[in-house]
Amino acid sequence: MPELSRRTLLAGTAAATGLSLLGPYANAAGRVPLTREEHRVVVIGSGFGGGVTALRFAQAGVPVLVLERGKRWPTGPNADTFPTLAAPDKRFFWLGSGPSLFGISPPPFERYTGLLERVTGNGMDIMCAAGVGGGSLLYQGMTLQPTEEVFNANMPERLDYARMDRVHYRRVAEMLGIATAPDELINSETYAASRIFARNVERAGFSVEKIPMPIDWDYALRELRGEMKPSYTNGDCAFGVNNGGKHSVDVTYIAQAEATGKVTVAEQHNVTDVAKTRDGRWQVHVDRIATDGTVLEQKIITTGALVMAAGTAGTTRLLMRAAAKDQIPDMPDGLGSNWGSNGDRIYTWTNFTDDFGAPQGGPVVYGSKEWDDPTLANTVIQASLPPMPDLRTTMLVGYGVSSGRGRFVYDSAKDDAVLDWPSQADSVLAERIDERVAAVAGNGSVRLDTTSLVPNTWHPLGGASMNVVCDLAGRVHGHRGLYVLDGALMPGNTAACNPSMTIAAVAERATDELLTQDAGVVF
Repeated sequence: MPELSRRTLLAGTAAATGLSLLGPYANAAGRVPLTREEHRVVVIGSGFGGGVTALRFAQAGVPVLVLERGKRWPTGPNADTFPTLAAPDKRFFWLGSGPSLFGISPPPFERYTGLLERVTGNGMDIMCAAGVGGGSLLYQGMTLQPTEEVFNANMPERLDYARMDRVHYRRVAEMLGIATAPDELINSETYAASRIFARNVERAGFSVEKIPMPIDWDYALRELRGEMKPSYTNGDCAFGVNNGGKHSVDVTYIAQAEATGKVTVAEQHNVTDVAKTRDGRWQVHVDRIATDGTVLEQKIITTGALVMAAGTAGTTRLLMRAAAKDQIPDMPDGLGSNWGSNGDRIYTWTNFTDDFGAPQGGPVVYGSKEWDDPTLANTVIQASLPPMPDLRTTMLVGYGVSSGRGRFVYDSAKDDAVLDWPSQADSVLAERIDERVAAVAGNGSVRLDTTSLVPNTWHPLGGASMNVVCDLAGRVHGHRGLYVLDGALMPGNTAACNPSMTIAAVAERATDELLTQDAGVVF
């Protein structure tokens, strides 16, 4: 196996002498133990790609180890699991990486394995989730399936939309229990902003419809009846829903996977390196960490099949580091390229004509699709603000088909891959979204495009794209047993939709193919 630089040398020395490995965060005894394990299949990440993979492999009888850097976030009625913007604390941020939101830096908190990490790039920052369930813990939950025309214009037609529509998208919808908000809820006091948005969309001449969400809306109705403290009905759900009822990956795919007895989820296991061994297997270097980031144990895990599902930034950066240091030789030349932001735009909308009220119910009720032109298809939705004084303000979010592309570049000084994003790369789509948002907001309103002030995306896509680095089932070209099954596999956009449903559906399709064609060879 190629050298893993200083880390491998230290690990080998420790193993040979029977001493513990000295790590960057020593435990109370001043020593960090090194252990070795072997597993049949290892999945890095527990979001949509990792969750689908774990469940479908387990149902086929294949044992799986899932490595998740973050912690579990169990919820239930009146729970206090997730932090709230009204009372921010250390649970927000991953080991002190507090992002600047709307150009405002948060107060410093102690290091903690929190929910959100900002991965800084040149020209664009990426917002990444951490925790069992991955991005599904934080996403608003919009579960949109593209039309065949928009899908085929932006995704490889060989994915076979007809079959994905019939089989794989349907599976995802059933697993997530998607449903639209009931009128009883929408007509209640705190959903004025949703009603005003829907009215204004229609006045502007655009279509409007309810957005399918992975939510048991009875939880929100129970809040209306006073049976639980507010979480949905006051918009206090931007960083997780404390009352439960949100069908995130941890309580759907991961829970069912663990119930098979074939899946082990190792939380607070932070992967630092991946490499290919001389015999063609895969080696994963992992730090088992405490909630303050202290390394409690270092592990070297060997496997015949390695599934990269660490999120777009996590997967791409791990593979690029391995390629740059020859830990995985002969990686495809396109690694790190074809990265897109999904055209994300986030606005504040201050309305002096109508009062949105405070608090505002959430998370998302209505959206407006403009999908007639597959090359510029886009979606605009309204999202609630968290509980705060009545500022006559709510949020509008747009995303869609963007032709702008960036790429990750390995920086040897940092031993990391950093995103390079061209200025104005999304300008054509951004201009159209801005026109639509202006028409919806109407006269007597003030709009603030926060993305233009602080360029960032919550929907990163690409870096190890299909038809560039991988085939359509996520197999990395030239490397048997190495797979990418998360947002990094996407070709820079997901056809005018937020990415979750398509990432999951592509993973559903891929696992069907892998279990049929690769199981006897690799797994």
